[in-house]
Amino acid sequence: MEKKLKICHVITRMIVGGAQENTLYTCQGLLENGHDVTLVTGPSPGPEGELLSRTCPEGLKIIEVSDLVRELSPKKDWRAYKQLREIFREQHFDVVHTHASKAGILGRIAARKEGVPFVVHTVHGQPFFKGQFFLLNWFYIAAEWYAARYCDKIYAVAKAMVEQCVAAHVAPREKYKVVYSGMDLNAYLRAQPEPELRQQLGIGENDPVIGCIARLFPLKGHDTLIEAAPIIVNAFPNAKFLLVGDGILREKLEARIAELDLSDHFIFTGLVSPSEVPRYTPLMTVLAHLSLREGLPRAAVQALATGVPVVAYPLDGTPEVVSNGLTGILCQMQTPEEVAKEIIILLRDKNRRIEMGQRGQVAVKRNFGWRHMASILEEEYKAGVMRG
Repeated sequence: MEKKLKICHVITRMIVGGAQENTLYTCQGLLENGHDVTLVTGPSPGPEGELLSRTCPEGLKIIEVSDLVRELSPKKDWRAYKQLREIFREQHFDVVHTHASKAGILGRIAARKEGVPFVVHTVHGQPFFKGQFFLLNWFYIAAEWYAARYCDKIYAVAKAMVEQCVAAHVAPREKYKVVYSGMDLNAYLRAQPEPELRQQLGIGENDPVIGCIARLFPLKGHDTLIEAAPIIVNAFPNAKFLLVGDGILREKLEARIAELDLSDHFIFTGLVSPSEVPRYTPLMTVLAHLSLREGLPRAAVQALATGVPVVAYPLDGTPEVVSNGLTGILCQMQTPEEVAKEIIILLRDKNRRIEMGQRGQVAVKRNFGWRHMASILEEEYKAGVMRG
């Protein structure tokens, strides 16, 4: 009989976000195959929403470490590290799999110090990136380099993440493996526009809709989309901008939209549960994904699964999802005029949009199913524990 593993996933917070959904789907796949799975997480306050209150796989054990927070806090970080060591010492896990930078650094060191046989980490997005203050980048690279010495394998949700880590000398290439971020695509592949929802949002049947699925936070690109909006509205006076998500920048974004006299063109949905997002993607004509810091753009995968082409930037893992000219357009970064131009080109060419959407559906169905991701990781765990 095949041995069932005792596995622990560690993540800083379980907000409604890509890394968190990825982690939860991995846990669900492992539970379905009979493994003992524990999720260690910090608190999840804030406007992004708390994912575990919305969905939690049956049988998943949850341990909350109150000092495991996203922000740098030496006192809390030290207390969290000690508590993680205590948990690992008592629970005797076969595998500890960490996610995100803070949990990854503290969790990997704690797990290795307590003799966990197989310690791994997933890079969902880099804590260091172009444009960030160089001393902060240096600190994060040094911390990632140090933590990499305490784990057996590092997974990345996109090839671009591996290249960035290797270039920064975080760890040698052979320590990395690409495991594309998995998600439940069935609802997106089947999704159809709901006339009632369209009416409720104030979208006319013939209105072109530029969608954006992202937390209203810095670096997510809403500011560029808003500055591009007057150009788009000039070409399409009935254009609507559907912003799915919530966050700390909402008031600031709404104020800028009002300054541009475009409030009638923008629709803020507020916080939307992941299970509800497939209701919104079919209403979109084009998805604008303008994030400046990205691991693997889940929103782009979701849009393409619905048959919606994507306008995005050629950075991080985005080109691995959006094939320029085939499933969408990769445009010049932080240039509202360029963003507007590419969106207008797609809005004017229905046949091209349909072709891009069809190609996108085929591509994402092949690469981004969550059970495929979970099965790859399960085999990795088994091989790692056996070697250990």
